[in-house]
Amino acid sequence: MRPTLHHVRCLSLAGFHRIAVWEWSRGDSGPPVVCVHGLTRQARDFDALAEHLAARGRRVLCVDLVGRGHSDWLSDPLQYHLVQYASDLNTVLAWARAQEVDWVGTSLGGLVGLMLAAQSGAAPIRRLVLNDIGPYIPSTALQRIGSYLTPELAHFPSLDAASVYLRRILQPFGELSEDDWRHLAKHSYRFDPACRQFVQRHDPAIARTYRQWQYLSVDLWRSWRRVRCRSLVLRGANSDFLLPSVVERMRQSPDVCAIELPGCGHAPALLRAEQIEPVSRFLLEREASG
Repeated sequence: MRPTLHHVRCLSLAGFHRIAVWEWSRGDSGPPVVCVHGLTRQARDFDALAEHLAARGRRVLCVDLVGRGHSDWLSDPLQYHLVQYASDLNTVLAWARAQEVDWVGTSLGGLVGLMLAAQSGAAPIRRLVLNDIGPYIPSTALQRIGSYLTPELAHFPSLDAASVYLRRILQPFGELSEDDWRHLAKHSYRFDPACRQFVQRHDPAIARTYRQWQYLSVDLWRSWRRVRCRSLVLRGANSDFLLPSVVERMRQSPDVCAIELPGCGHAPALLRAEQIEPVSRFLLEREASG
């Protein structure tokens, strides 16, 4: 099974841009599942989860946020922010004719889902999976991510060299197979014929915007209190982004369940069966129960 690539036209203060959407299957066994990645990642991170869900009859839409993957880059880097991402995803939902969706968000992708789920009116999210992210992020964790963001394109002489670097910065993903690392590297970098080297598939200007708030803790508890959908919180056992105290506070809601995944930090890669299974069980529960 392979995904189909679509492009959806969206709008920012800088003008129009295209968002890449990778569609798996066209099943109608429940609402579509929308998967959104982390800060510098891209939609193909979700291939294993998407193929698993599509094989069970779900339509899965994996989205490249603007400035990442196969989506366009913004001419104004100051527009790389949560409000723009949420607006783009709302446009994607309209394009998909989806009145209701299930959402799987890793890190930044989880924050976008949280923002949409917290809005007044007919919020589109039925079930929300937050992969190693919550309404509070300590500044120390944000600074760690910021330490490897560079405002220029990183160049590598080969995909193998890029993969070595990727393994270092994504070490908190935990122990992955050689095939998993090869998959991540293949979709994280592209060959640039102009310089005859491999470069990352995200806009380095993201670093300029990120540095404006990486020294401040993120506090979205007010938004979290407005979320009414059923939610599953995944925490990497060694995560510095999602603290145990934050998870405990989130679990005070009767609609929230939480699972800690061993052997990884920020964030579980959702490439291994033991990480995919609890997400699948949560999203397919209604269909399984009839």
